[in-house]
Amino acid sequence: MKRFIPLKDWNDDQAYKEALGRRGLGELGQPARLKNVDKKLEEKLSREYGYNAMLSDRISLNRSVPDIRHVRCRRQKYLSQLPDVSIILPFFDEHLSVILRSCFTILSRSPPELIKEIILVDDASTKVDLGDKLEEYIADHVPKTRIIRLKRRSGLIVARLVGAKQATGEVLIFFDAHIEPNYNWLPPLIEPIAKNPKTCVCPLIDVISHEDFAYSAQDEGGRGAFDWNFKYTRLPLLPEDLKDPIKPFRSPIMTGGLFAIGREFFWDFEGYDEMLDIWGGEQFEISFKIWMCGGEMLDAPCSRVAHIFRGPRDSSSPRGHDFLHVNLKRVAEVWMDEYKEYIYMRDPELYASIDPGDLTKQKAIRERLQCKSFKWFMETVAFDIPQYYPLVDPPDYASGALRSLAGANLCLDTLNHGLNEEVGLFPCSPNLVRPHETQYWFLSWHKDLRWKYMQYCLDVADKGRNSPVVLFMCHGQGGNQYWEYNMERKWLIHGNERRCLEADIVNFKVFVNRCDVKNKRMQWSFGFTNQTALLDFESNKKFGIRLHTDEQDRRVNFPVN
Repeated sequence: MKRFIPLKDWNDDQAYKEALGRRGLGELGQPARLKNVDKKLEEKLSREYGYNAMLSDRISLNRSVPDIRHVRCRRQKYLSQLPDVSIILPFFDEHLSVILRSCFTILSRSPPELIKEIILVDDASTKVDLGDKLEEYIADHVPKTRIIRLKRRSGLIVARLVGAKQATGEVLIFFDAHIEPNYNWLPPLIEPIAKNPKTCVCPLIDVISHEDFAYSAQDEGGRGAFDWNFKYTRLPLLPEDLKDPIKPFRSPIMTGGLFAIGREFFWDFEGYDEMLDIWGGEQFEISFKIWMCGGEMLDAPCSRVAHIFRGPRDSSSPRGHDFLHVNLKRVAEVWMDEYKEYIYMRDPELYASIDPGDLTKQKAIRERLQCKSFKWFMETVAFDIPQYYPLVDPPDYASGALRSLAGANLCLDTLNHGLNEEVGLFPCSPNLVRPHETQYWFLSWHKDLRWKYMQYCLDVADKGRNSPVVLFMCHGQGGNQYWEYNMERKWLIHGNERRCLEADIVNFKVFVNRCDVKNKRMQWSFGFTNQTALLDFESNKKFGIRLHTDEQDRRVNFPVN
């Protein structure tokens, strides 16, 4: 017979009221700008860290944020007895004030009795500020926090394992060191683990702008997944998930950066594969382990944590070889059974050339735990991946550079921008079929316009005149990301409203407006067009890709770190 545990309101109403009353630079998550500063230095630091480090230094370390939770979360009660947690934050050459803000906001928005410790794991940083200065500040001002120093650069995965081995909390929480949690984030994250120790729980991840530190909601959730290029993507919420917007829902794959898991369960499957190098592939490996070895994974809508998604950054690879694809092949060989061949067929020469190393230990873990087959995972947990990401890709409709026919030899370009930022025009690459990486686009079989080098698609949310076109995480569901190409008129037509992509060749911008047969600025050509596929565009319904409403469309968008 289960013991009855009463429920409790874990909200700190006084602290919440005080936070919402604060005013100042960046308070309430408002966008912030610095005036009368050395702009060249500001830009230099932004390129060094991937975010505006100078601005971060001027914003309070414990700034207030907007309450972006669903209104029902604010009065939701949770079990009165919850496990304590160890929060592990690896970092490498992170900016000092960003690390400290992560710690301060964790502590100020968490019930103190639930925080056992914060463990900062320094992955052999080279920045002077992250030595004695950080050590002294933590000792004097940040309770329950300690630093572990690695002697050489080992990567995110090893750093997490080192922190986890020294953690003493009942639950391990892994965060990046550039986050700010929302109000009362912790109880909804760990309650499912208290109910079922073999549960892993992820918060909804919101966005801190790398430019102005604006704090904004991402969406209301989507189910994590992967495509057969082995890149993280998302699936729409299931009908049963939409019935209750605050109930935790099952997700096949985690994003990887932010999650909670019982310490005993984590070590039952021996944590991460310690031979995964630096970063990459670990979110797939641990997701497969959890699901296939007797656990489950949930996303908790009432637990929200915002994350800085870095912008352009001047950094070099920490290794002299392709560690990412070595990691991916290790995961595929151990966990994906016959399905690994669908990964390999996307780049057979690359994967054939890779030695994944010794897999004996990881295969023994799978055998010891009597984990289920990958076929079981695909049929039971990730059953709709093939609907959105077929095992064998249909051909794309068009690819290469997307050149404006308005003159001036300008092509659509990412301009080295990131998620939620506008694309624009730039002089075309000499080779339009295989252009420079910032101009390489696909009109994919999903009927979206994808950038070749990331899971980013052209997205238009605005309905007004001169609607901006931004990069957003591809979701394959149409809606704000639906595009088609009219070969006769050379139009790129967007969405249900059937508006056209237009080039502003004077200001090097692009936007969407009502289509006009007399407007040359709405005419475009691809480096390569698959005319056979384009002629069959309208009848290509066999993969079940469907247009969603704007609300549903936004639910499945999600940026990766």
